[in-house]
Amino acid sequence: MASLETPVCDFGWKAPDFKLKGVDGKLWSLADACGAQGTLVMFICNHCPYVKAIRPRLVRDLRELKTLGVNAIAIMSNDPTDYPEDGFEQMRAVSAEFDFPFPYVIDPTQEIAKAYGAICTPDFFGFNAQLELQYRGRFDASRKEAAPEDVRRDLFEAMKQIAETGRGPAEQIPSIGCSIKWTAPA
Repeated sequence: MASLETPVCDFGWKAPDFKLKGVDGKLWSLADACGAQGTLVMFICNHCPYVKAIRPRLVRDLRELKTLGVNAIAIMSNDPTDYPEDGFEQMRAVSAEFDFPFPYVIDPTQEIAKAYGAICTPDFFGFNAQLELQYRGRFDASRKEAAPEDVRRDLFEAMKQIAETGRGPAEQIPSIGCSIKWTAPA
């Protein structure tokens, strides 16, 4: 399992639209997921230890951000062929187990991951109200294990700042995670 680091934030880059099936059976578009003050598009999966380490805190932070007008959507783009834990039914089970306060959708063609330039799980794209990229950094100092409870909440603080000012922090620490599991060429 290769660990990759996200590139620096391309401030102002516009969020590509999508229509992807959620574990709730609904087709979700970017517009459906938008928050009045900001939108977080994140690429996650079920099997990645980096994602597993932050799941409870991610749910906590996204519930709190929702009260500030920031909505989120989680996209699973891995090829589940070699990673059955990332299959659609397993996504549904994880979403229910952790009571995700955001849609969890599947990107079966991986076109959306490619459109966003996603490279790892987790990979966070924080947009302002105009859907201009303002954050492409880490969740917090967690790696394959959760960081201490009192750690700085990088993603939360960045999205709160975006909700309040429309701009993300100038200094951002890249996210690190497992590589996206791309479909093997036919």
